[in-house]
Order: sequence, then C-alpha cells, then structure tokens
Amino acid sequence: RSSDLRSSRPSHTSEGNAPAPRTPMDTHAVQRKHGGPLDLRRFHISEDYGFILKNPLSELPSYYGPWMEIATQLTPLIETHQLRAKINQMPLLDVQNLTGHRELRLAHLALSAMTMGYVWQEGDEETIKVLPRNLAVPYCEISQLLGLPPILVHADLVLANWKKKDPHGPLEIENLDTIISFPGGENLKGFILVTFLVELAAIPGIKAIAQAVNAVLEHHDESLAEALRGITTSIGHMKEALSEMHNYVDPEIFYTVIRIFLAGWKNNTAMPDGLIYEGVSEKPMEYSGGSAAESTVLNALDKLLGVQHSKQSHAFLHGMRDYMPPCHRAFLEEIGMSPPLRGYITSSGNRKLRTAYNDCVAALVDLRTYHITIVSKYISVAGRNAKAKRDQLNGPGRSEEH
Repeated sequence: RSSDLRSSRPSHTSEGNAPAPRTPMDTHAVQRKHGGPLDLRRFHISEDYGFILKNPLSELPSYYGPWMEIATQLTPLIETHQLRAKINQMPLLDVQNLTGHRELRLAHLALSAMTMGYVWQEGDEETIKVLPRNLAVPYCEISQLLGLPPILVHADLVLANWKKKDPHGPLEIENLDTIISFPGGENLKGFILVTFLVELAAIPGIKAIAQAVNAVLEHHDESLAEALRGITTSIGHMKEALSEMHNYVDPEIFYTVIRIFLAGWKNNTAMPDGLIYEGVSEKPMEYSGGSAAESTVLNALDKLLGVQHSKQSHAFLHGMRDYMPPCHRAFLEEIGMSPPLRGYITSSGNRKLRTAYNDCVAALVDLRTYHITIVSKYISVAGRNAKAKRDQLNGPGRSEEH
C-alpha cells in the first residue's frame, strides 16, 4: 500500500466476456498534434477549473432512477446492512441511454460508490467474491467508454463529486457539497471537499506548466521565469488548502469509518483473490483503492521539473496513470515529450531561471513532506490509537476477538 490517505493501483482492466463498447459521443479522446504549442484545451483542461469536471450533473435520466435512488441513500443502506440486498434486486439497465460525457461521469461515480458500499458493507470481515451482474456489466461498460477502471477513483470522488449550494456563490468550502456520499458524514464531505480545494489551488500552476513548456519551445526566458514563479506560488496555495484537512476531518473517523470504503481488492488480505465482475470476466480482477497519486497535478509537476523517483515509486506513479481520464494521461505524455526543462535551464546559464527552478523544486518537496505528515496523522497515528482503544476494550490479558 502507498503512503497515502487512500491506497494504490490496478492490475488489469476488464476483459473476457465484457460487452463490446459502443462508440461514445463524448469520451474526451485526444488527438496529439506535433510541433505546436501546448494548449490545455486540447486535453479538455479548463482555464477556470483545471482537471476538475466543470458543472457536474447531479441527476441522470429517469430510466436510471434505480441507480440514483440507491446511490443517494448509500449511508443509511450501509448502516442498516441493506445495501447488498437492495443492489441484488436492482434491474440490469442498458447504458445506451446515457448521452454525453457528464452523464457518463455521474453514472461512473454512482456505480463506483455503490460498488465500494457493496464490497465493504460488513467491513473487512465479511467480504464478497462476486459483484453481481446487474451492477458489474453496466459499470464495466461505462468504465470502458470513459477509459477508467471499474473502481472508485479520484476522478470520481473529487473531480466529479461537487456542487454549489448557492449556484451564484463562490467556490469555497462553505458553499460546496458532495453529490454522492457514504458513511463518514461531515468528515467524509470535508475529506472530499478539502481535496477538491487542493485541485482548485493547483489551477494557476497547471496554466503555468503549459506556459513553461511553451517558453522552452520558444526560448523565451522571461516568460519561463514568470511561469516558474507562478508554479511556486500555486504549490504554496495547494499546501494551504491541504492544511484545511485538520479543520474538517477527524483522524479517528477517517481511519475507523471512511478508510474502508476507499480500499481496493489488490494486495488486500481481506480480499486475497480479488473480485469477480459477474458477466464481464469469469476470473477475479484486482484493483487497489484510491491514492493522491491519481491526481494529475503532482504527476505533471514531476514531469515538468524532471523529478526522479526510486524505481519502485516510479513504477507506482506510472501505474496511477491508468486511474486518470485519458485526456489527463495524454497531457502528462505531452509534457514528457517536450524538451527537458532542467536541461534547458542548466545550459542557459541564466541565474534567475536557475533560482526560479530551485524555488519550484523546494516548494514541491515542502508540499510532499507536508502530505506525509497528514498521512502519518490520519493513517499511522490514527491506526495506533484505534488499536490501543481495541486493546483497552478487550481488557488486560485478553486477545482481540473477531
């Protein structure tokens, strides 16, 4: 498992008896163009919203009522142990009636959350081996259309799971709410929306990444220095946004309630054989739970700045690309194919550029170090505290019963 608030990566995508995908009307396919400037619009990255899905839908057509009725009631259904029975009775619906990218994204979010609830309804003691056909088949077909794996990902939980309370109000946490939720209440909402705010804070940095790439292509040192300063400032704002986690998320609730619904079924002792997606593959498939590394932002910064990771970390981070929307993966590839920034600055001999670059790297190191302290608080320390409480309840000399 990674040192993240959530977890890790997929092993393979749906195959076998998977339904043949229809030609999607809007899956944000990206056609690469060689030689031209890096244009965010080519990768469906918004000037105002970055990687966040702009104005996500909160309702699907009435035909999909059976999905949304369950998806919007996950918390009470899980807490009363009724979710599995409710999903088992759900009709098998045809995804052909979904039109447009936003409907597909909401459907993926809803079915992802339902899947996590179905698997983990009874915690890690009474897991299941098979995801029923009426959920697995449409879920995997929608996943194929979007180029995403059939498990809850950052692009679902954070990027497409937000709405304004007041449509004319600001993009601030007091005016934001989630579309789909599960056990964890206000703490889960805080976890999702603080992560959303980090993505929001990254937007000027994303635009500056494109500016930096183009400045190198055009040998425009002043524009490059400006871009690097913009990236440094944006990273600082990302850290400020992340610090709000302390104000909105209780470590004990995150560890004991929320965390299980973000776990996957790869390298997980609670589900050692993975999960069979009935009607899609007769063999179990393995996917790991969510990870901050699924966010394209940090990957893009690493790519631009030429950050080198250990062999193991590099493999993990590269695997995380399979959890990103295809257009965001293509953005990373485009940065990787651009002339290396570090080499350009080194050969330029420009002291101002070197300082601006070093400031960027220092800010990124500072952000990652701060993220590690968050992980420690919400996973390592919270885990030790939870174990101490269990031991105290069991009393001295008694072993914990399961």
